Amino acid sequence: MVGRPSGRDAGVPAFTAHSVVFTDEDPAWVRKTLAAADCDALAAPMNVRFLAAFMERTGRRTDTIDVMTVAEPLPGGPPPALEEIGDPGHPRVVSARGRRDDVRVWTADGGLLVLGRGIAGRLEIAVEVPEEARHRGLGRRPAPAARRLAGGEPVWAQISPGNARSLRSFQAAGYRPVGSEALFLPGP
Repeated sequence: MVGRPSGRDAGVPAFTAHSVVFTDEDPAWVRKTLAAADCDALAAPMNVRFLAAFMERTGRRTDTIDVMTVAEPLPGGPPPALEEIGDPGHPRVVSARGRRDDVRVWTADGGLLVLGRGIAGRLEIAVEVPEEARHRGLGRRPAPAARRLAGGEPVWAQISPGNARSLRSFQAAGYRPVGSEALFLPGP
């Protein structure tokens, strides 16, 4: 268990053979609640019983447990098809601003690429391809473009495990799975 890296962030990232609970809650409560999850100790931090108890105690919420992926930066600047915009009203941008700092937004071929600073300042990407533009390979373009915008640092992407199409697009763009994550957001 570690303290929260910012006032906004709390959650549980899980990796091979270990997990980290980042919260400012009482460590004794965390240990007791993990033990009460009634499962393998390695699985306890991502067990639904622990996650539900965490949300109940903190008044926070979570959307899903995501697959965490990461990719190294690529050299060169952004592809010429990208256009940086300032559209604070788009639902994907509004969502990103609730989870990230320093959010920047680009459009390309009808899709949206969002980069911002997430947990512990890591560079994170979010992508949106509208329904009418799907099934044409557009989702595969923003993920490598973000790697060119990264300025020499890794780019992280969190993807719902059920979103197989997005997961395949990010893997094809060189992002590799490194764990899972339950991010707890401030309550409603």
